[in-house]
Amino acid sequence: MKEFLGRKTLLTGDVGSGKTRFLVEFLKFLIENGYSDDVTIIDIAPSRIHGVGGAIREYTEHVLMVRYLRGERIWAPRLIGKNREEILKYAEENRISIEPLIDMYLSNPTKILLVNDLTIYLHAGDVTRIIELIHIAETFMATAYEGEKLKDDKNSGITERERKLLNILKEKVDIIKRF
Repeated sequence: MKEFLGRKTLLTGDVGSGKTRFLVEFLKFLIENGYSDDVTIIDIAPSRIHGVGGAIREYTEHVLMVRYLRGERIWAPRLIGKNREEILKYAEENRISIEPLIDMYLSNPTKILLVNDLTIYLHAGDVTRIIELIHIAETFMATAYEGEKLKDDKNSGITERERKLLNILKEKVDIIKRF
């Protein structure tokens, strides 16, 4: 795990592939090695629905030992939206909920930033804000959905937008670990 210190890493893969479990293991490594005060988590994963997703706090209580930022409500647009309009509405509500978390980090950054389910923000958010997060953190690790199981977005365009913006982010990191 030490090889990820001082690096910018994206953990990519389909739902249920182990991205969040790996992020939790890295968090445990950081805490065990005395980095608790240097860690911020921005947890923007929807709560588990149909066996998909899940906040880091659903995996471990280690979140209590670091700065943990989570929005009031994060939706899983493709899973709960019944049509194009609903999916876009949920994506926009997520953006509105997530941006204050980004602002909190940027106004008071720590050396290490972990982001759970980065791609939720990419559905409607500004990719340059994520690039700013990547640049400001000395160590950056984020989970990012990349797969087939959630490709049906009812013609809302969020799946294609997510893919396109994730490809931009891949150019900004040192390590892409595929699950």
